[in-house]
Amino acid sequence: MHQAGPQLSPDYRSALAAVVSVCVALLLGACELEQSGEPTAAPEPIRPVRVAEVLEAGGREEITLNGTVEAQDSINLAFRVGGQLIARTVNVGDRVEAGQVVARLDSETAQNAADAARANVAAAMARLVEARNTLARYEPMLERGFVARQQFDRAVETRKAAEAQVEAAEAQLRTAKNQLSFTELVADAAGTVTARGAEPGEVVAAGQMVVQLAREGGRDAVFDFPPRVKDALTADTRIEVVSSTDPSVRAVGRVRETSPKADPVTRTFQVRVGLDDPPAALRLGSSVTGKVPVAGPSGITIPAAALTRAAGQPAVWVVDPGAQRVALRNIDVLAYELDTVVVEHGLTPGELVVTAGVQSLRPNQQVRLLGASGGMPE
Repeated sequence: MHQAGPQLSPDYRSALAAVVSVCVALLLGACELEQSGEPTAAPEPIRPVRVAEVLEAGGREEITLNGTVEAQDSINLAFRVGGQLIARTVNVGDRVEAGQVVARLDSETAQNAADAARANVAAAMARLVEARNTLARYEPMLERGFVARQQFDRAVETRKAAEAQVEAAEAQLRTAKNQLSFTELVADAAGTVTARGAEPGEVVAAGQMVVQLAREGGRDAVFDFPPRVKDALTADTRIEVVSSTDPSVRAVGRVRETSPKADPVTRTFQVRVGLDDPPAALRLGSSVTGKVPVAGPSGITIPAAALTRAAGQPAVWVVDPGAQRVALRNIDVLAYELDTVVVEHGLTPGELVVTAGVQSLRPNQQVRLLGASGGMPE
């Protein structure tokens, strides 16, 4: 016979129902929060940027360029004939005197040619002596009628031919001697060896550089000038040249030579500045800087690093120093310099433009200034 289970009291049932209701409410709230809840938006990052103050460009500026010191006259010493190089008596950095032998070729072939030419001269002289003696014998005999006129004329022609052969043989001998002398390479002036182009044992061609010689005398500072700076030069332009390693070593020079053709890669023009009485410390190959005063365009200058583009036009990020926010502004560029840009319209002196971090900004973004030029505090 089935027996009924224990009966729950009304108070216990009420308490159990209350607990179940609370659990259901908590579960429903969690589900609604999971379904409809959105993550709280993270605060917008503050971008650190470096800025510069917009400055007004004057009508005159000083351009600084890097260059090297070179000899005013530098020549390539080369043999006039080809052959095997058997000796080179100088190296880079050696000082040579005028007339000093700096290299030699194998001269055996040239010596043999000179000996053969000398022998030909001796043979031609012997024939000439014989022809002259024959003619000397015929002259008195012709007057007495012992020699026919025709035979005498042949003797005269033989003497003339012998004289011509002697002249030709002597010319060949002079040529052979010259060829022999060309096997020695001689410095035509005093100077310093700056490069070598062949080593002993090599077969060199006529005209191939064997030794490069910087002649003693004047020295030039050689620079690569941008077109605008090059066009602003005049014959009276004085350029101060300073050693890159020792600022106390300096000299002043004038433009001596300007290349009419631009470099195909850099689009700059080579300018040689003749130095007036340069100090000994400005040695050949020394790195120098040149300060060139030129007339600059009037306008507003900003660093070239501040330039970007917006809608296909040049633009810059302008910083509001009060709100610490940026705005993108289009500008009209007047000229592009080495490391600056001259602005015609779009900016006013005193404004701040971003020079580092321009690619990671968006309009009205808050920024933090890392530093500024033109009097802005770090």
